Amino acid sequence: RGAERRQGVQRGGSMSTREEYDCVVIGAGVQGSFTAYQLAKHKKKTLLLEQFVLPHTRGSSHGQTRIIRKAYDQDFYTHMMQECYELWAQLERESSVKLYRQTGLLVMGPENSQNYQMFKTSLERNKVPMVNLTRDNFSQHIPNVTLAEGDGAVVDITAGVLYADRALKTVQGHFQKLGGVIRDKEKVNRHPAWPCCATDNHCCFSPAPQPNCQVVKINVCYWKEKVLGTYDVKRRFPCFLLTEGKESNEHIYGLPSNEYPGLVKICYHMGSETDPDQRDKQTDRSDIDILQRYVARCLPGLDPEPAVVESCMYTLTPDRHFVLDRHPTYSNIVIGAGFSGHGFKFGPIIGKLLCELSLGEVPSHDLSPFRIRRFQAKTKSAL
Repeated sequence: RGAERRQGVQRGGSMSTREEYDCVVIGAGVQGSFTAYQLAKHKKKTLLLEQFVLPHTRGSSHGQTRIIRKAYDQDFYTHMMQECYELWAQLERESSVKLYRQTGLLVMGPENSQNYQMFKTSLERNKVPMVNLTRDNFSQHIPNVTLAEGDGAVVDITAGVLYADRALKTVQGHFQKLGGVIRDKEKVNRHPAWPCCATDNHCCFSPAPQPNCQVVKINVCYWKEKVLGTYDVKRRFPCFLLTEGKESNEHIYGLPSNEYPGLVKICYHMGSETDPDQRDKQTDRSDIDILQRYVARCLPGLDPEPAVVESCMYTLTPDRHFVLDRHPTYSNIVIGAGFSGHGFKFGPIIGKLLCELSLGEVPSHDLSPFRIRRFQAKTKSAL
């Protein structure tokens, strides 16, 4: 997202009455909304711009649920989530709105694979409350799931479900109560002082910052229970993540039956590249084919044909880690991008970090994994 001082806002093709703001945040998804909220809490007059009419389903922050977890294969994400849980709880208290439900996260994968072991050892190293499951006791704890031969399983006890739409509405409401201004249907195309900008669906960097992000369309699938309640959140069925398996090397993840009674949300953690402005023309179903084979093999209590298919956009950097940094040339521009696929849960801490960068403060977490220069260095070495 970008922050720029004292800019007029163009509406309906003509310049409206000029208004002055300390900060402008572009993109009213979860990251932009939490950034604007943090800036407003710091007494900055802040404008939050969104190119579509709010609420909308054109980006990456819509939908009723997301997974929240500390289970990661990289310690820096686990460390960030330690504080992020506290920030989510603080927002719940401030708003008296339930935003999180603890369910646990079942992590499965080939016992001897590097990916699975990285998740497991990170949980152990960071002392995250967890349970190790064995092949002998797995079915007692997790009925109606088939653990593949050679797979291991652990449970991140702290994990659960975030109520996404509710969370987004809540933080935007708090931002407005603090005097913040939201203007939707306001697309930022170009500004004389900005060689680039980052928005919800685009990650458009000029050649200097590098890189160009990949935008992919994800089919968000819901699968019908053969017996109502089998995988229900009220029966303590957990969220789950398969690090890799017979069907694919990408993650497959799921959430218990919750927002749609009798339907379980299961998705493939990758999609087909698309133009975000032409997303409806992307009709590839290869990810659904993968999921159908997985559901038929490992989730016998579900119909192996999705009952509902929605869509979401992922914006991915080449290494799939976030970008949290100042623009290398224009120090008054702060960029946050590449969150999609696993970024929603980080909303409160991302907002805090981007606010700190905007105010010239020392970031409260190490941002070296998220600096733009990591791509510049790779580009130079490649040359």
